[in-house]
Amino acid sequence: MYRYFIELAYNGSMFHGWQIQPNAISVQEVMNDALNKVLRRDVNVVGCGRTDTGVHASYFVAHFDCDTPLADTEHLVYKLNRIVGNDVVVYSVQKVDEETHSRFHATARTYHYYLRTEKNPFVKDFSFRPFYKVDIDKMNEAAKVLFEYVDFTSFSKLHTETKTNNCKILYAKWEPSEDGAVFVIKADRFLRNMVRAIVGTLLEVGRDKITIEQFRKVIEDKDRGKAGTSVPGQALFLVDVEYPEGMFKSKVKRFPPFK
Repeated sequence: MYRYFIELAYNGSMFHGWQIQPNAISVQEVMNDALNKVLRRDVNVVGCGRTDTGVHASYFVAHFDCDTPLADTEHLVYKLNRIVGNDVVVYSVQKVDEETHSRFHATARTYHYYLRTEKNPFVKDFSFRPFYKVDIDKMNEAAKVLFEYVDFTSFSKLHTETKTNNCKILYAKWEPSEDGAVFVIKADRFLRNMVRAIVGTLLEVGRDKITIEQFRKVIEDKDRGKAGTSVPGQALFLVDVEYPEGMFKSKVKRFPPFK
């Protein structure tokens, strides 16, 4: 059996997330269908994680297995891009060791959440503009609290299949943009809905609904009901996935979708 990594990106607006759903279109379903048509065999693509409905990925990694080696992966990329539609782009297909796993071997993932302070109809589908003002400095002080904890049950979607809610936050900061700010967060793994719940709770700090100490208490209580409302998904992008050095060589330059 031969294993291949796929590097891709997608606009999540028309998809119900990455993972196959019984009655809704997903990115995984689109990729499976495209590979089945091109390779003329049943292929199941395994993603590096799962994104929620409406969430985008400017960089995503998946893998699939094939019982025969692929002679021309560049031509495969060309054929896939003719099939997957305008909301998905395939950057590369490359052979890896058959034990290499796109999800389990990923060491870190980075997300961006785009907050706009000015009304802009041309980026409304890729950002969030709250109707209130927030204090970015105060939200950054609260974000530092995340490094003190590993159990993020308070920011996880309820009734998931995960065995643990422990994550190691590696970076978390609001960085300025031209007309707002972007929340950059990097961790070894993320729970379902985690980033959107963290951002929603940080906004509660930024608008003086809760204090930084209350933000800390939200984490310690391990109760999703104590955290803030999840922010809309259209402003969230998966922008990077990292693997151990030498596992495979990325052919994509990762650029943020916005400045």
